[in-house]
Amino acid sequence: MVCLPYPTFLKSPTSSPDALSLSAVGRARIHPQADDKSYQQIVSKCIQQSQVPEDTKENKQTRKKYMKQGVQLASDFLSLQLNLDVSIVDVEIVLSATDMVESDGCLACCFLDAGCQYIVVQVQGEEGLTRALEAIEVSRLPRERIVLDYQLPPDQEFVQQVTDVSSQVGTICVKMSDGSCTDLLQKIATWEQKTKLAVEISNDTVQSTKLNELVSRVSKAMGEDKGSIALVDPTAEQLGLAFAACMKTDRNDGLYTTVVCTRSNEALGLVYSSKESIVAALQCGRGVYYSRSRNGLWRKGDTSGHYQTLHRIDVDCDGDALRFTVTQNGDDIKAFCHLNTLTCWENHVQRLVNAPAGSYTKRLFEDETLLRDKLVEEAQELSEPGSKQDVAGELADVLYFAMVRATKAGVSIDDAVMELDRRAKKVTRRQGDSKAFRIKAGEEILGKK
Repeated sequence: MVCLPYPTFLKSPTSSPDALSLSAVGRARIHPQADDKSYQQIVSKCIQQSQVPEDTKENKQTRKKYMKQGVQLASDFLSLQLNLDVSIVDVEIVLSATDMVESDGCLACCFLDAGCQYIVVQVQGEEGLTRALEAIEVSRLPRERIVLDYQLPPDQEFVQQVTDVSSQVGTICVKMSDGSCTDLLQKIATWEQKTKLAVEISNDTVQSTKLNELVSRVSKAMGEDKGSIALVDPTAEQLGLAFAACMKTDRNDGLYTTVVCTRSNEALGLVYSSKESIVAALQCGRGVYYSRSRNGLWRKGDTSGHYQTLHRIDVDCDGDALRFTVTQNGDDIKAFCHLNTLTCWENHVQRLVNAPAGSYTKRLFEDETLLRDKLVEEAQELSEPGSKQDVAGELADVLYFAMVRATKAGVSIDDAVMELDRRAKKVTRRQGDSKAFRIKAGEEILGKK
């Protein structure tokens, strides 16, 4: 995949008007402020959890309670205070090595369970590397979830230290300035470490007029699998233009073909984007495209009211097409297409919502007990042995009744995908045993038939 820039927030929180939608490029690095009360509350809860021994069943339950409380605090901090959608954005959270050690690694696990993708540990001071590695060791995390944020220049000593820690961390982050540009680009081009390289670029150290050119050069040197590029506190214009600088197009008009999708990857339609429309989308957090018929920006919904909430912008494998992941909105109907339908293709969910009177689907919508019983019945049949064709048929039945249940409750496939994406980032897992009272309730339902 093409290496694309993403924001790292040092000065401005993600909830500020200028930074609110910048994480829509799919990734963001957060530096919690040490004096932030919400963050300190999370740290305190994790330290409290670590101080309870696991010698008795009661203590294990207490630790589990503190863990759940810490994860909930972290989830609220990320979603409510920082306005980050961790189910679709890869969030990197910068944690103090001291806090990680004092919590015996619980703090790092807490933020990963709350939906963060990476833990960033900074190397600071003369003993910074030793302390950072201690924090990584006590956290006992998969190496690919750890970023070591380096302060040393990329000299020979740095290369040796990267080799020494490559078995413990998945990514090494270094700073790029005008002075280190040539040397670091050369090191990226010849990078053969199994540890990935993250390059952090700041306008404080790189002339703004050179930013897009530099990002493009770094992206080309990174190729598909060497690392990533972080821009320090960028504006929407800086980030959007740097993002576009890493793309290409063979169209004479310079536009990028753009597929608009829901969170469940259902295609809503095909449009076109320009550099300016990418910037505009990041500025307002909405679906904004380029209209060839109007020869200008097309802010979806300004006239129809069917606006889109932007979640993520992705680039395809060879960097010449975009995908906008959105939620389609509308006061009366949620329509992307000019024919007032959700998609420019057939939408299967609408067939459930608009089920005709007298149909079986309509009956299920109106009879809650019947719907519950059918869900239990079909799930039980799916669990039984059968041929490939039998299993496919039973799965179709379960999906049908599950979709009716979800549609009735106002839950979409996007909502389920969001929850699955969030859970996939957890590092602690439940034991997953079956619940006896649920099994008993199901048997009672089946016994009445």
